[in-house]
Amino acid sequence: MASDSLFAALGAATNDVLNVFFLFYILASILVYISLIWQISVRTSVPAGESGKRFGLPEAILAAVLVSLLLRGISASVSRPSAQVDARDLLANLLLTFALVLFIVAFLRFRGFDLSSLGGFFKISFLRVLSTGTILLFFAYSLISLSELITQRLFGSGSSKQSIVELFSGSRTIEQRIMIIVFAVAIAPVVEEFLFRFFLYGVLKRYFGRFLGLTVNALLFAAAHTHLPSFVPLFILGSCFTIAYEWSGSILVSMTMHALFNSVSLTALAFPELFPQ
Repeated sequence: MASDSLFAALGAATNDVLNVFFLFYILASILVYISLIWQISVRTSVPAGESGKRFGLPEAILAAVLVSLLLRGISASVSRPSAQVDARDLLANLLLTFALVLFIVAFLRFRGFDLSSLGGFFKISFLRVLSTGTILLFFAYSLISLSELITQRLFGSGSSKQSIVELFSGSRTIEQRIMIIVFAVAIAPVVEEFLFRFFLYGVLKRYFGRFLGLTVNALLFAAAHTHLPSFVPLFILGSCFTIAYEWSGSILVSMTMHALFNSVSLTALAFPELFPQ
């Protein structure tokens, strides 16, 4: 009996310590991102990573077409929520998205934009990109977890999972899992960050300012995943990606954060016994 009471007391003390740690973790994360936002807001010169040439009306028209296609896709997914995604759908979506990215790249090059300068591809070293992305993702995780906790408390926890998660969890062959890993870790972060942060956010910021551009961009990013239970956490995640890009001046930082986030998520799915839900 005495040993049971001791173990119960130790368990309660451990939970208290973890709760205090998580509270400090959240406060530190809030301070980090508030500090980044403040540093961005007080800039008086052209933000790092931007060239002298700015997005204009042709880019705004192209962005409007892209957003309309995105909204149509979201509407179609919402109207048939029971549709299952398979490997063929994933490949088709990949090819279509690649074609879209190549078209935008060609369009911007034709318009005379220096994409390397605009995206800050060579602004900072590889080690700094990796370390910055890792640190900023570490502090973003507590904000994502907090938003997910609040969402579950308010609306309950949804039983459904994102399509890519269900596809990975239900995959029966190693080849299919490898394809999903390559897509989620190497391809999706590059493609999505180019479309949402590099292009759409660049256009939105040009015409609506940083704050509204960040907000609308994060809303589109969250909605594009067409998974209502994850909407708020994905909005926070998209906001953190945009803040990291704007602050660092390099799209490679947000791409790194995105790739690391997907890597951790897939690792948790592959080894559920090591990670809590």
